[in-house]
Amino acid sequence: MDIKELISEEKIKARIKQIAEVIQKDFKNEEIILICVLKGATFFATELAKNISSPVIIDFIKVSSYKGSQSTGVIQFDLNISENIKDKNVIIVEDIIDTGRTLTYLKSYLEERNPKNLKICTLLDKKERREFDLESDYVCFEIPDKFVVGYGLDYDEKYRNLPYIGYIE
Repeated sequence: MDIKELISEEKIKARIKQIAEVIQKDFKNEEIILICVLKGATFFATELAKNISSPVIIDFIKVSSYKGSQSTGVIQFDLNISENIKDKNVIIVEDIIDTGRTLTYLKSYLEERNPKNLKICTLLDKKERREFDLESDYVCFEIPDKFVVGYGLDYDEKYRNLPYIGYIE
């Protein structure tokens, strides 16, 4: 498989540090619950948490709508959060926003649990493909409509371990 580099490891880490500083200012040292959307956002959520100096709790949720490189259009819910988020500062940490279907569903689901704040932080935003009216509060990179892998993103569970973000020709 031919994978071309789109965003280097150095650029990713520098941008995550910048986003963490903005989050830090927005929440003024209050506790933050990062909800990492598995599996893709694991690398991103870990790096983000390391760069936030406020108290951070990390929880996990697993929802998906992809099979291979195509969205199935069906939201699959495999793992729920364990933290009580009522009256808490919550940030959903996602690897990529594409159509927005999964994140729209997830945001609505979490809003029902009455968090104090509910924000979205995404590593990648592919606005060209958006089908739902959804905006991220924190975006590291806007990318063109290419199928990307690396830094947690996969193609049939492979290539997550690449230290950069690449695209498949």
